[in-house]
Amino acid sequence: MYRMPPMICVLCFLAVSLLAQEQPKDATSTTAKLNAEVLKQLPFADKQDFEDAKRGFVANDPDLVIKNNRGVAIWDMKGYAFINDKEAPPTVNPSLWRIAQINNIYGLFKLTEGVYQVREYDVSNMTIIEEENGIIVIDPLIATETAKAGIELYYKHRPKKPVLAVIHTHSHIDHYGGIHGIVGEDYDPASGKVQIVAPDHFMEEAISENIWVGNAMSRRSQYQYGYFLPRNEKGQVDSGLGKTTAMGGEVGLLKPTQIIGKDGPFNIQGVDLDIVALMVPGTEAPAEFIFYFPKYKALCAAEDATHTLHNLYTLRGAQVRNAVNWWKGLDKVIETFGKDVEVVFAQHHWPTWGNENINNYLKKQRNVYKYIHDRTLFLANQGYTMLEVGDMVKLPPGLDRVWSVRGYYGSVSHDAKAVYQRYLGWYDSNPANLHPLPSKPAAKKFVEYMGGADTVIAKAKKDYESGEYRWVAQVMSQVVFADPENKEAKNLMADALEQLGYQAENGTWRNEYLSGAYELRNGKFKVPSETTTASPETMAAMSTEMFLDFMGISLDSDKAAGKTLTIQWTLPDVNEKHWISLEDSVLIHRTVKEYDGKADVAVTMDRAVLNKLLAKEAKWADVEKEVKLEGAVDKLKEAMGLLVTFTPDFNIVIP
Repeated sequence: MYRMPPMICVLCFLAVSLLAQEQPKDATSTTAKLNAEVLKQLPFADKQDFEDAKRGFVANDPDLVIKNNRGVAIWDMKGYAFINDKEAPPTVNPSLWRIAQINNIYGLFKLTEGVYQVREYDVSNMTIIEEENGIIVIDPLIATETAKAGIELYYKHRPKKPVLAVIHTHSHIDHYGGIHGIVGEDYDPASGKVQIVAPDHFMEEAISENIWVGNAMSRRSQYQYGYFLPRNEKGQVDSGLGKTTAMGGEVGLLKPTQIIGKDGPFNIQGVDLDIVALMVPGTEAPAEFIFYFPKYKALCAAEDATHTLHNLYTLRGAQVRNAVNWWKGLDKVIETFGKDVEVVFAQHHWPTWGNENINNYLKKQRNVYKYIHDRTLFLANQGYTMLEVGDMVKLPPGLDRVWSVRGYYGSVSHDAKAVYQRYLGWYDSNPANLHPLPSKPAAKKFVEYMGGADTVIAKAKKDYESGEYRWVAQVMSQVVFADPENKEAKNLMADALEQLGYQAENGTWRNEYLSGAYELRNGKFKVPSETTTASPETMAAMSTEMFLDFMGISLDSDKAAGKTLTIQWTLPDVNEKHWISLEDSVLIHRTVKEYDGKADVAVTMDRAVLNKLLAKEAKWADVEKEVKLEGAVDKLKEAMGLLVTFTPDFNIVIP
């Protein structure tokens, strides 16, 4: 997936904000008709996925609400009860409604003898492998609280054996953030009691994604997951990959004790169980692996084979994923494990059973990524641009009616654009697009050329009545960026986005459209200050080099213009020395064995002290006596004032 969405508390804000906000509108006749047509286009009579999602059900909490230590609900399945046993309303695409109903099936499930799974106690799944002397937990969800609730559900119905190991399938936070709900807050890696296993480069990728661009992703994730939208037929119904993400919980990150870096068998210390790894980096995550349990004939597909077309580019923003690695990885899975596997489970959605069914399922998953890749480059090599490719690529017969590759989380459109972007980048080779005006000044010119805002709005209203919502949203965005105070333009743009959301099969597209409509009508969501992907434990887990990289990212280069500073930074407890210089509005750093020359400032502090600050266990006043500063201290303080603290509340639908 997704990578990591922010930990946001939503429910406490909804009750207050709903009183004052402008309410969503009904589906237009155009939208209602289009959604009704979907019922004729897809095989809704096929209920196999419903049966598979219920198979092996053990138990759940029928009134599942999980709260954090402040008593605030961070996960609430009751809020989605409106979806159960009802036909799709005109305001929801029936195909999205279908998977939203399947994702409402939650609890503890038995996959096969010795393999259990907790589903929909968070956006991701937690899988438990039972061994004689203990259990292995695969992916402990996003938050401490949801992971704890999930493992308590398991222990309520299965023997309470100790946790011997935790496996992280990949580097996205919904697959590691709840670690302390499994191993406890007082976990000591030196004890060797619980092994933590992860793929190669896990720590680097987990930290860089959630720290370096974490603020931007946090804001954009508000749209992708529809965090602040009400849970109802005109609001958030699903994310396509699961309901949503746990919001407002405690997030952890522990350094793995064992790294898996190559294909082949591996064992976990203290566990008598053969496991076979297949490395798939650069697929759904930069660091990811798939693995097989011969004893159980069970394959963990990580997040490379779920019951949806996944993202080659995620709307929250992330590195574009490699479609070639993806399809070849799945092909290797089929080649390596296809003859023997009897159950395949992923860390989202529900399992698939039976060797023939599994091979067919994996082949469709493989084929869809290969098709989108090849078809996109076929069109690109004929000169079609990214936007054209996004509209032109359609799934062929044989894939277009297969439920497991429908675009619930990824979509054919934005995945095709991702392939184009990976190979050819943002520029379409038309010189007019090489250095265009930015959005706001361009919008003013467009509106002026089109005869002014009133003229544009009048024409757009006619197009809205004829159901041309894509164009209305596009042209009204120009008016809004030219004059963000134009309420009529904002409301018309919101109306168009809303209808596009109601029509969307993709859960994240719906959330994007409806979140944009909300903010146009009501202003930005009220975002709590703690909203961030950069949890304290993640910050403290950064290497010193990554911390210095993040300082460079946080530097206000405009304010730094003309300023210079050199720093010798010594961290005695980890035996590190770093040379840092500020020049040309950029922060340069290198690790050194000895200092060559004298710096403006010499700083000596233990890494343990820095960790306390990063983990918010202490403030500067608490540790100041443990830090030795020599030289131009005033100049250092001035430089520290050039660093910006990012907040995830920047504008999106207005300039």
